[in-house]
Amino acid sequence: MDIYFHLFALEQKRPGPSREQWRWVAFIVLSGLLWSTVSAQIRYSIPEEVEKGTAVGNIAKDLGLEKSTLKERGCRVVEGSTESFFHVNQNDGLLYVDRVIDKEKVCERNSVCLINLKTVLENPLEIHYVTVEVLDVNDHFPTFNTKESRLEISESVLPGLRLQLPAAHDSDVGQFSVQEYKLSPNDHFRLEVKDRGKDGKIPILVLLKTLDRETKKSHKLLLTAIDGGKPSKSGTAEIIVDVLDVNDNMPVFNEDTYSVLLEENAPIDTTIIQVNASDLDEGSNGEVIYSLGKNVNSRIRELFRVDPITGEIIVRGLIDFESEESYEIDIQASDKGSAPLRTDKSVLVNIVDLNDNIPRIEITSFSRAIPEDARLGTTVALISVHDKDSGLNGKVICSFDKDVPFTLSPSTHDNMYSIVTKSLLDREKQSKYDVTIVAKDAGVPSLSSERSISIIVSDVNDNNPKFSASPYTFYVTENNSPGATVFSVEASDLDEGDNSRILYNILRNGKENNNNHAFNLNINSENGHITALKSFDFETVKTFQFQVVATDSGTPSLSSNVTVNVFILDQNDNAPVILYPVSSNGSAEGVEEIPRNVNAAHLVTKVRAYDADIGYNGWLLFSLQEVTEHSLFALDRYTGQIRTLRSFTETDEAEQKLVILVKDNGNVSLSATATVIVKVVEPKEAFAASDVKSATNDDEESNVTFYLMITLASVSALFLISIIVLIAMQCSKSTDYTSKYLQETNYDGTLCHSIQYRSGEKRYMLVGPRMSIGSTIVPGSHANTLVLPDRRRTSTEVRALTRTEETLELNMRAE
Repeated sequence: MDIYFHLFALEQKRPGPSREQWRWVAFIVLSGLLWSTVSAQIRYSIPEEVEKGTAVGNIAKDLGLEKSTLKERGCRVVEGSTESFFHVNQNDGLLYVDRVIDKEKVCERNSVCLINLKTVLENPLEIHYVTVEVLDVNDHFPTFNTKESRLEISESVLPGLRLQLPAAHDSDVGQFSVQEYKLSPNDHFRLEVKDRGKDGKIPILVLLKTLDRETKKSHKLLLTAIDGGKPSKSGTAEIIVDVLDVNDNMPVFNEDTYSVLLEENAPIDTTIIQVNASDLDEGSNGEVIYSLGKNVNSRIRELFRVDPITGEIIVRGLIDFESEESYEIDIQASDKGSAPLRTDKSVLVNIVDLNDNIPRIEITSFSRAIPEDARLGTTVALISVHDKDSGLNGKVICSFDKDVPFTLSPSTHDNMYSIVTKSLLDREKQSKYDVTIVAKDAGVPSLSSERSISIIVSDVNDNNPKFSASPYTFYVTENNSPGATVFSVEASDLDEGDNSRILYNILRNGKENNNNHAFNLNINSENGHITALKSFDFETVKTFQFQVVATDSGTPSLSSNVTVNVFILDQNDNAPVILYPVSSNGSAEGVEEIPRNVNAAHLVTKVRAYDADIGYNGWLLFSLQEVTEHSLFALDRYTGQIRTLRSFTETDEAEQKLVILVKDNGNVSLSATATVIVKVVEPKEAFAASDVKSATNDDEESNVTFYLMITLASVSALFLISIIVLIAMQCSKSTDYTSKYLQETNYDGTLCHSIQYRSGEKRYMLVGPRMSIGSTIVPGSHANTLVLPDRRRTSTEVRALTRTEETLELNMRAE
């Protein structure tokens, strides 16, 4: 149900209307209330000239708004004009008068004075329409332009003469304007009143009987103008009628009515129409001249003039349809008699509207920034469009000059539009839209105008950090300096501000980090640089894996994690260790006895050594550093076997000393020495010593056989468990990367490492001195890593070969 609110808020001490007038106003209020059932907006009424600060109505209550939300929603009044008459108190929700309103100034001569307001609420954006009607108060008196007017009437004029008298003007309109005229009592004249509609009522003086100049030369009449107020107000003017002699014919116009169409913006000096009047008198009494009527207002005099000789009405000012749609011009035809006779005629000039005003776009309310996750239909701005033209010339259609993710939604109120989102926004694709609104009217030719606004798309934390690689693989050389940066990770975020500021941390409590190696690392939360808290030892750990989490600073924050695989690269930091010969006191020295009658290529002994490093760093080479007789012995460079080069002679010394140098192949090689004393004995002594050694060896071999069996069973069980674990890991792996280390001893005279592992579809092997045919060196692995052909039996073959060689060596020693 629509509601009208009428309020009369005048102070009791202030002079104002009487009780009868208030009853009349109450009648208007009741009528408004009855009419409220069909209104489409809130409407208040106040009398004009109420004091500043007078309450008009409770907008918060009438709109169903909570007073507590008015301030935070920015409730305010937006008026159509540049002047502000009202404001909303955000504390109590009442609409107050800002300054005294003079209806006659605000609405000029309009009978109904309406001030249209727009009440805007933000957060969220709403607009409501309020109309305040300013009621007229009878606060002006009727006044005449002159206190005294003179008329000249010939004595020969017959009764019935009608003369237009000066009209009174009252600034009030409607019922409070001039409603009637009264003439002082006399025998010769009576008064008639002509209703001119919007121009008010015009007094007409009618001659009742012929005047006799000899009886009375002039007549003084008192003309009184009375308005419709209760009590009424009045004004007077004195009319002096001078009686003239002879000229007894007045000019007569040829047409009863004159009407013409005139386009607005007509050029100056354009002739609109020509009026013509004739006078039956002769001479100067019959010569007619034309002029504008006495009651023509100043505005018409600024726009039009009349040629006194031809009677042409000519344009002299700018004609604007938007200012006035029609003009009624009073033309007076007068003869040149000694007592001129005058005749008045009205000419109606209707102005034709032209499309001469471009549409005007106003931004009523505007939210410059809109979040990128705004829902479809979110209001960005409210705009209003005005065109002073009428009809199709004032019909405006708004559109955008290009395709943007916004649309113009027309409001229920004429010429109001809201800019709303029509598709989803993404700041990462476009963060700013320069929108141009084009307003085009329907005139021919049409006129248009443009208004540009910039809409900023604000960021929402809708992008996870993204690492530059996934997974990361780093190679770190062992014996690194503690506290130094070993590698770094980097992530980026498409968002901006805090939403793109990334912090890094190492995930230490996940199932991927059950080992303790991640606890030996520290990450710089700002730049992702990772430092090692202690040195890595390749011989202790060869590879490990952990996860890094990148979290942005948005609310709520988003994060991503990445797997980091670290491979430790070997350095030559272990010197060879002599395993045989080793004396009882722990020194690398041993004694070997051989018969004098041995042949060439006899195996004297075999020096065994071990290097904890792998690859070239653990590849050992043997050389004779010192020997008693160079022609007697030869040392295999790779196996460490010492063999005779020839048979012993009687001149050869019975004791030979060999100093063997064992050296690895590192860039800076490390070495160790072993001393072997070879005693040459006669065959009988050798056989006796051999029997003693055989007895001792039998006991030792029985113990060795027992331990060997236990070791073989343990290795077999461990191998089966490793195969099962490997299969389980291959079936359950979550990434393409898997790592399996199988350490085996490829023993062929030296103790070297042979470590195999798999990554994706490739198998890798860190090798000692011997390399398999078809292997290739992986770049960046310090020549330690070989890529093996995908042969599942390689490890088994290597183990079988190793066991075969060692069996052969034991047999040779037994001989």
